[in-house]
Amino acid sequence: MNYIHRLILFACLILLSSCNQHQQVKDSQLAFMKTTNLNAVITDRNKSLDRVKEIKRDVSRVPELYDVAVVEGEKNTLVVYKVKHMHRFRMKKIEKNVTEMLEKKYPNEKFTVSSDYKIFLESVRLYERMKTAKFSHQDAEKRLKEIVKMTKDTK
Repeated sequence: MNYIHRLILFACLILLSSCNQHQQVKDSQLAFMKTTNLNAVITDRNKSLDRVKEIKRDVSRVPELYDVAVVEGEKNTLVVYKVKHMHRFRMKKIEKNVTEMLEKKYPNEKFTVSSDYKIFLESVRLYERMKTAKFSHQDAEKRLKEIVKMTKDTK
C-alpha cells in the first residue's frame, strides 16, 4: 500500500510540473491583475517617441492612477489608465482632470482619455501586436481608430 501511495504522489508531481513548464503568459492576460507598465506606442513612424514618453510620465504622476498606457496615432493620442481602488468613486472627475491637464500642456494634440478596462486591455493587445513584424503601422493605425471609436461608444 505504501508503494502505491508513493507512485500516485510521484505521478501527480510529474503531472503538475509538466503543466507549468511551457506556459508563456502575455501581458494582456495579466493586465487586470498586475501593473503592465507598457512602453509608449506610436503608430506613425514620423512622430517622436520622446513626446509620448513625456505624456505618459505626466499622467503617471497623478496620484490616483497606478497604470498608464499611451498610444499615439496620426491624428489622435489615446491615454488609458487604471484608477486605484479607493479612488474609483471619483473616476469621472479624475478623467476630467487628466483631460484638462493634457489639453493645457499639449494644446496642439487631440486626446482620447479613458479609464475603461476594456479599452486598456485593447491597447495592451495593440502593443503586443506591434511587437511582431507581421503587424504594419497601417494596421496599427486602423486598430487605434477602432479603439478610439469604442471609447466613444462606451460613454
